[in-house]
Amino acid sequence: MAERLSLQLTLPSHSSPVASASKNSISPKSMAATVFGTAAAAASSASSTTRLLSSATRATLSFSSRSPSLLSRSSSSSSFNFLRSSPLISHLFLNQGGPSSCVSNRGFSAASNPKCLASDPEQLKSAREDIKQLLKTTFCHPILVRLGWHDAGTYNKDIEEWPQRGGANGSLRFDVELGHGANAGLVNALKLIEPIKKKYSNVTYADLFQLASATAIEEAGGPKIPMKYGRMDVVGPEQCPEEGRLPDAGPPSPAAHLRDVFYRMGLNDKEIVALSGAHTLGRARPERSGWGKPETKYTKDGPGAPGGQSWTAQWLKFDNSYFKDIKERTDEELLVLPTDAVLFEDPAFKVYAEKYVEDQEAFFKDYAEAHAKLSNLGAKFDPPEGIVLDDASSKPAGEKFEAAKYSYGKRELSDSMKQKIREEYEAFGGSPDKPLPTNYFLNIIVVIAVLAILTSLLGN
Repeated sequence: MAERLSLQLTLPSHSSPVASASKNSISPKSMAATVFGTAAAAASSASSTTRLLSSATRATLSFSSRSPSLLSRSSSSSSFNFLRSSPLISHLFLNQGGPSSCVSNRGFSAASNPKCLASDPEQLKSAREDIKQLLKTTFCHPILVRLGWHDAGTYNKDIEEWPQRGGANGSLRFDVELGHGANAGLVNALKLIEPIKKKYSNVTYADLFQLASATAIEEAGGPKIPMKYGRMDVVGPEQCPEEGRLPDAGPPSPAAHLRDVFYRMGLNDKEIVALSGAHTLGRARPERSGWGKPETKYTKDGPGAPGGQSWTAQWLKFDNSYFKDIKERTDEELLVLPTDAVLFEDPAFKVYAEKYVEDQEAFFKDYAEAHAKLSNLGAKFDPPEGIVLDDASSKPAGEKFEAAKYSYGKRELSDSMKQKIREEYEAFGGSPDKPLPTNYFLNIIVVIAVLAILTSLLGN
């Protein structure tokens, strides 16, 4: 969908340097951006870096961003300018391993640490907080969404073997996949999250890509994605999928093309339409993707490098405005691709598109489920059941405190008063939701005392 980013990383050899894989040639079709990924097209550049890890170990990393994808979106942030001028990063992706990496990095032997998960849960939580800070400073939500989508979107349900089946396995970090036309510009997303990967070496690339994508949706105002982690990484460029598994932006038969690509992943019409709604984020640049205007009133001031054409007016806010704008098509400043327009032209797609125009809550629900399903495609989990991050937002919510039950008349209690009432009840072992236990003996004494007083008064 918008810009795609792929990066090739060669796994360090224990005895000799590993040369980065040669780049694939890009056909005109491959230059088309997919409807699959909402990210901002960042400046494409080619660079390579090498760093000696030791006298016997060396890793070579090659960055390549050639033909921009037709649907490439530019969510470049205010910090993207530094990506154009900064020195080459010389120590990317030093920890590429799966389960074995956590043994060596933590200094535990196999005997003392027989069970080592693909990703460390605590590091995943910390990495998520760092991603949130990155989003606040760079506004890179669209390109991070696209990063996760393009790593997972190569999945083929008809292939059983891992990693030949593709999917969310971290292969997008290798140059051979980064060079795919649909992934143009995603090198900038890898540059953005590389410091986080270096800091949290016991998080796999497959998990980091999906963590960044889901966090970007949530931080842009979208729904909470029911994610799980523990994805294992592929270890070499020879395990990358062939080019051509991701969607194009302007195929001759948009509906048929979308179904060919997404059905191959095991997704249905509802999920196709819901995922397309992520185009509410990002923008496209004609000089990189062949689509969109050089500048509109919505993009001329950024954030980030100005320019490009967005699908929505507020292209860093996740809501259902994409469907409204695509249906109305009254604003020439907004982008409508053939794969966008077909959502209201194809009868089966239109049912869901119309529903999402009217009901944002339904869109959020369906989108969250589709995004989570997509992020798990083709993944190999360790542990097999995956890792769920425990946080306040994922815990079941308690019974809602309704102040009306404890207010006088129609006057609403303030939040501070609600809390005070609750604290006072809880101090005596109760709560506003249920009365305190009754002390029948005390009640009888009180009744007798009241009757005695009344009798005395009447007698006088």
